[in-house]
Amino acid sequence: MKKIVKKAYWNPEKEQTWLNEMAAKGLALSDYSCWRYVFEETKPGEFIYRIDLLEQDPRHPESEVFLKFLEDSGVQVVATYFKWVYLRKKAADGPFEVYSDIESRIRLYRRILQFWTSLLAMMTVAALVNYGVFIAEFIATGSPDMWLNFGCGILCTLIGILMMITLVQPVRKQMKKTRAEANVFE
Repeated sequence: MKKIVKKAYWNPEKEQTWLNEMAAKGLALSDYSCWRYVFEETKPGEFIYRIDLLEQDPRHPESEVFLKFLEDSGVQVVATYFKWVYLRKKAADGPFEVYSDIESRIRLYRRILQFWTSLLAMMTVAALVNYGVFIAEFIATGSPDMWLNFGCGILCTLIGILMMITLVQPVRKQMKKTRAEANVFE
């Protein structure tokens, strides 16, 4: 039996925790696309899940080599979505960490931070363009349509602030925590 769950996650660690909780209940992720998770019934706790953000597109030769290495290690690629990859390994095969050393985890957090920061930059540009059009129309014509641009600018600004608080800051905090762990081990 298949079960489809539509759910949005912005934090890959929370998403990964949720996938492992679902696996513990006997629901194994079998496919993913844009907040749509497809699960199949399986033995509870059969799989351990990890999520990774690849440096390149999954079809890029470097990514293909990395994913092939993982598959040769007993890891299954369940799904890819843009540069995100959903991985699983049989729990009976032992612990499963894609990034077991601190430096590789920091590089992962850097990639995630770059991903969210690029979206934040696009939102900032959209806000500035809308404010610019608002000001130009205000000066030139005073048209009532200018308020639509002002409203869009406000919306983009609010989304940008929300992204900064909920997406960028937690990744920065996790990077800082991981760097502190690295200093403890040195």
